[in-house]
Amino acid sequence: MKLDKYAIIIILFILLIVPATGMAKDNADKNTHNEVAQEHSGADAVEGHDTDGHGAHGHVNLGEILPLYSVIPFAGMLLSIALMPLVAGTFWHHHFGKVSAFWAASLAIPFVAVFKGVAVYEILHILLADYVPFIILLWALFTVSGGILLRGTLRGTPMVNTIIILIGTILASWMGTTGAAMLLIRPFLRANDYRKNRTFMVVFFIFLVANIGGALTPLGDPPLFLGFLHGVSFFWTFKILPHMLLTSGILLVIYFFLDSYYFKKEGAVVPDDGEKKPLSLAGIHNFIFLGGIVSAVLMSGIVDLGEVSTLGVHRAVQDWLRDIILIILGGLSLWTTARTLREENEFSWFPIIEVAYLFIGIFITMIPCLLLLKAGPNGAFAFLINAVKEPFHYFWVTGMLSSFLDNAPTYLTFFNTALGSFYAGMTEAQAVPLLMTDKAIYLQAISTGAVFFGACSYIGNAPNFMVRSIAAESGTEMPSFFGYILKYSLIYLIPTFIVVTFIFY
Repeated sequence: MKLDKYAIIIILFILLIVPATGMAKDNADKNTHNEVAQEHSGADAVEGHDTDGHGAHGHVNLGEILPLYSVIPFAGMLLSIALMPLVAGTFWHHHFGKVSAFWAASLAIPFVAVFKGVAVYEILHILLADYVPFIILLWALFTVSGGILLRGTLRGTPMVNTIIILIGTILASWMGTTGAAMLLIRPFLRANDYRKNRTFMVVFFIFLVANIGGALTPLGDPPLFLGFLHGVSFFWTFKILPHMLLTSGILLVIYFFLDSYYFKKEGAVVPDDGEKKPLSLAGIHNFIFLGGIVSAVLMSGIVDLGEVSTLGVHRAVQDWLRDIILIILGGLSLWTTARTLREENEFSWFPIIEVAYLFIGIFITMIPCLLLLKAGPNGAFAFLINAVKEPFHYFWVTGMLSSFLDNAPTYLTFFNTALGSFYAGMTEAQAVPLLMTDKAIYLQAISTGAVFFGACSYIGNAPNFMVRSIAAESGTEMPSFFGYILKYSLIYLIPTFIVVTFIFY
């Protein structure tokens, strides 16, 4: 299946838009950049938007004038992911890249036709500032972790499986949810290859390792790292340790009893593999590369090397440096790890290719959603923003939006909403320390909502879809997009979050 041609088509489409819409109008792009920078600094939330639909520089503020129906392509993209594998499985398997390109174009073409250079800027911004680093980080972690092989006799009993998920939950806060998930998912699947019912195992792995486990430090999940960049101290997130322990504890107990039930129901017998081989790791030098990836991500949030403009999009030099380092580390892993080891690890490129093609459609089509969200009370989502008052409002609204949108900008939106509500007129440097202390419960609600609810759907957090893809490729039957939500999220996650609400918010 020659999937690479679809990526080339998408890239060429984006690049061809540039000259066709007068990207040479640098003033419009610079103004737009200034507004985006202002939004990310929290100034919009603290100082407020102009009420005439224009930004501080006199140009159109898209988030304030976009209609609610501009989110239709995003809804179409989600419905395609949810329904097409069920109703047209063969077509989807061979043409999901084309479907993603179609929905991306259905948003990009009219968007650019109406708003011209400003729309082109928004598309290029989300590609260069969000999608490219997103996919580079995933590729690096996927490549490096694929070079680490756990050998030996490991069989998935209810207790062993619970311990593996617990270890992954702990690791997620220190090496990121994506890193922990990519490191452990293959050994977890191999340990349970003799089991008949494996679907629920992977789902709970996604719940805990790929999401909730990342709540303890800014290294764990992108929203918390974004908070760290905006002045939240590195160890402040330990304040949500009780929330994480309660949520993880409830889900681990449920998992253990579920696994025990299915183990007995299917009459599972641990196969006799002959002489038991001690556990050992091959390709351990890849842990050096994993450490390098974590260090590069942390460096990009601490060091300030200035900015550089690429196609009119301003990005921090340290962000480009981080991306280059990640590519180098992934390349070194490929170069230094024997191909036979990756083959023994059942490594293939399909999961990362699938994620890359689907998420470029998701990122482009969700542009109106993010712009409407950033517009706050002046956009079509005003009814939602204005309704957020109490801590449990912040928890559930931040969470529900994070289930389907990028949880990082969702976190930032309500982070800024809280700053504007409680500390209007103050600078971010003055307001954030007060938010961490006097109004800590609101920041806890925003943080836990963004991290925990990412587990509610396959697209709620970066590693979810990749874990699903790896599991499906290994022969584990995975639920559909809606099946995951209806059979698992609504049954196990939402009641757990209700408990969290009553206890903490």
